[in-house]
Amino acid sequence: MSQDLIFGPMAAMALLTFAVLGLIPIRRLGAALAGRVKADDFRFGESPSVPGDVAIPNRNYMNLLELPTLFYVAGLMYHVAGRLDPASLTLAWTYVALRAIHSVIHLTYNDVIHRLTAFALSNVALMAFWVLFFV
Repeated sequence: MSQDLIFGPMAAMALLTFAVLGLIPIRRLGAALAGRVKADDFRFGESPSVPGDVAIPNRNYMNLLELPTLFYVAGLMYHVAGRLDPASLTLAWTYVALRAIHSVIHLTYNDVIHRLTAFALSNVALMAFWVLFFV
């Protein structure tokens, strides 16, 4: 199996992160033009007066910079060690898909139970991805 296949899910994860990053100024600018926020609301991050629909993309983006770092590291480990196989590649794509589902839920209807389920399942997939490397 080509070890370069791991770069597919890694690129998809990066694309998701950049897409959410692009949503931040769109939501902020839209809220500013509608008079819902002021520039000072973002002076030290986000003030409590920033509406949730404006703050959520930033929170989702920060979330995409946390645990996914372990995904990128493991992806590189698989590539360098030449250990990528169908099971690990499936886990990688599963992780990315679940993170995308989590982001879609978070950025749209934001049901906490649905979001938590996607997040928890993605963490299980990430842990399995790591464990499989060492087994």
